[in-house]
Amino acid sequence: MGDAEVGNTTPEMTPVEPQPELAPPAPASGPFYGTGRRKTSVARVYVRPGSGQLRVNGRALEKFFVRPHWREHARQPLVFVGSAEQYDADIKVSGGGAGGQAGAVRLGLARALAAANPELRPKLRRGGFLTRDPRMKERKKYGQKGARKRFQWTKR
Repeated sequence: MGDAEVGNTTPEMTPVEPQPELAPPAPASGPFYGTGRRKTSVARVYVRPGSGQLRVNGRALEKFFVRPHWREHARQPLVFVGSAEQYDADIKVSGGGAGGQAGAVRLGLARALAAANPELRPKLRRGGFLTRDPRMKERKKYGQKGARKRFQWTKR
């Protein structure tokens, strides 16, 4: 290679036109769906923008969950992200008892909120709202009185 070739060659710079940034998609009006499960309870949650009304099996949340702890537990995801007054939810829940149903509603509500606004997903994940509680009742074993309890052993 000669000196003339090295010093005189410059790559041609073609001007790059700036690409227009795509605007984020407009939030849809819903409904957004989330399924929640806890123990043997299953909750189907439909969330849409609104004024904060939560209806469980056709009744208001306060009428369905009579204990304050169950109400607070079910409403936690909305309060955690600060949008308790921005969404309405129609919830169908079945199976299990009231505590399990409240846990199922909590998970379903968190999943529906994550579907409605994907920016909330990391915050809900850090708060532990998108993790299903895996604890279930242990089954009874044959030859025993219960899941763990044995019949009393006698030597004679």
